[in-house]
Amino acid sequence: MMYLNLEKENGHSYIKQIYEQIRNMILNGELKEGERLSSTRELAQILKISRNTVMISYEMLISEGLAYSKPGSGIFVSQGAEFIKAPEIFQDYSLTAFSTHELTRNSVGFHSGTPALELFPRKKWINTASQAFNEAPVSALGYDYPNGRPELRNTLAAFLKRKRGLNCHPDQIIVTTGAKQGLTIIAKRLLDPQKEVWIEDPTNENVRKIFSYHTSRIIPIAVDRKGIRPDLFPADGNPALIFVTPSHQFPLGGILPIQRRLDLVRYAARKNCYIIEDDYDSEFRYKGLPNHSLQELDSERVIYVGTFSKILFPSLRLGYIVLPHPLVAECTELKRLGDHHSNSLNQLALMRFIDSGELERHIMRMSKVYAKRRDRLIETLDRYFPNEISILGEAAGLHIVAEFAGTVFSPELILKLEEAGVSVIPIERHAIIKGRHLNQIILGYGHLDQKDMEKGLSRLRQMLDKEKLK
Repeated sequence: MMYLNLEKENGHSYIKQIYEQIRNMILNGELKEGERLSSTRELAQILKISRNTVMISYEMLISEGLAYSKPGSGIFVSQGAEFIKAPEIFQDYSLTAFSTHELTRNSVGFHSGTPALELFPRKKWINTASQAFNEAPVSALGYDYPNGRPELRNTLAAFLKRKRGLNCHPDQIIVTTGAKQGLTIIAKRLLDPQKEVWIEDPTNENVRKIFSYHTSRIIPIAVDRKGIRPDLFPADGNPALIFVTPSHQFPLGGILPIQRRLDLVRYAARKNCYIIEDDYDSEFRYKGLPNHSLQELDSERVIYVGTFSKILFPSLRLGYIVLPHPLVAECTELKRLGDHHSNSLNQLALMRFIDSGELERHIMRMSKVYAKRRDRLIETLDRYFPNEISILGEAAGLHIVAEFAGTVFSPELILKLEEAGVSVIPIERHAIIKGRHLNQIILGYGHLDQKDMEKGLSRLRQMLDKEKLK
């Protein structure tokens, strides 16, 4: 017996309601193949509607192949009509993977790579953007250069030469919608399922995921407190790409010394492979002089990847890649096929922001702010966890790594911390080979004031004390 529910105010005719309800019952497997449907007379009597209405609904099921008529016997469910859909999982992505905001108003998130957005000079940017729009050439309002506005590429080439020692022509630069797009373009151009990528371990989880769409041959290379270790490179290895973050290794924070930089570029030259240098937050350096880039050592072997998400604001969605000459044409075509071009008006605004000196002034101001916040975080850690932790990666960037003696940051503990109102990222989440970094967590400080740090570390202290009592 089929149980159907007809509603007068449904907005659909009885014919359609009967058809859709029986159709769903067949597809979901509630009505099995070969099972006889209620007769038209019987169903019409139960539903108190005309028999003709039921007959038309059945004819619709038969015409769609979900049912068939056997003269003298009735209407039956067709063979192979069952189609059980996977259960739908509703997820508010604005609060999960695609957001860096706290889940609740009272929680504290020690997210890495989040700048102090409340201190961004909005008025100066608005004035710059307004001027850029008013004076933009007509070409900037249409489909534009896939590799980026020439004005911005000229400015970037000069800026990168002055600040990072890069040797590049503006035509070697492709403006992207961030570092992830840059890495995706490089992977599409240089990888296939048979090619190897050597990657720092641990490394940014998103980087590994990007490469994994193009090859399964991802080889982890261990890092220490100074960064990647070229002495661990196999003599008989054959990488197509080596991915590194030499200015501030993510996540452990090491700064690659010159000897290892030289070993790295020499190895790449011997193996005729490319190095990807991800320089995601090199602008913020608190100890010593800034290192020059790897690209300066070998401009035809190193691909340089940069972004303005950390030094300006993430929603600007502008980054860039600096390519060796042989890769420029095909990578430009890949960019064109992907989204044609990055926002031209934002590019022109950024060009003016750099040329006016506002970018460098903003970096200098924020470096002082972040240095103070870093110091406060370390002082607060020392107060809550005296003689219990070691600090890594404090010389640069927007986060540090805290290593806790005798603590394992298991998924269960991370969940308990989140429930207690404090969110931290374990290094293990970014590790390819598991089990080496169980007692280490990332603590981002760029976006946190003293009050938030106190609140978050107090909750961390309380939760760890509870765990020790078990």
